[in-house]
Amino acid sequence: MTADRVRKNTPPGINARIDREIAGSIRQFAGEDNFAITRRIRELDREWDVERALEANAAFFGMTGLALGVFRDRRWLILPGLVLPFLLQHAVQGWCPPLEVLRRLGFRTRKEIDREKYALKVLRGDFADLPALAGGSTTGRATAALQAADAWHG
Repeated sequence: MTADRVRKNTPPGINARIDREIAGSIRQFAGEDNFAITRRIRELDREWDVERALEANAAFFGMTGLALGVFRDRRWLILPGLVLPFLLQHAVQGWCPPLEVLRRLGFRTRKEIDREKYALKVLRGDFADLPALAGGSTTGRATAALQAADAWHG
């Protein structure tokens, strides 16, 4: 899976920071009402994952280089000549030079976004087959929700 390859090719410190941010978000929302949790889930539905950001940036720079190469100076054609191999490298290996930059900027994999979303749905009580998380400490509820999300992700 591409998301696992992205994490594998991301420096451990960046992965750890992203994991801490997810856990912090779940702890924060463990003390919120269902309306706030639903609002956050909607935000997560709109969040761009790292794959989408990489594809959009490659398309932008490729088209820009092509347009400048056709209408300004042929030397601009080097830009799509650099961008497209990076995109191919990412498709084959799960890594390319812009990936680390995007990860440092906070772009997450779809799996990381879904992990947060699933844990929020657990907090909200969306799953009848899971034990209720009502009551207890905020940290306890957050930990249980993240454990459920991790079990779901396998």
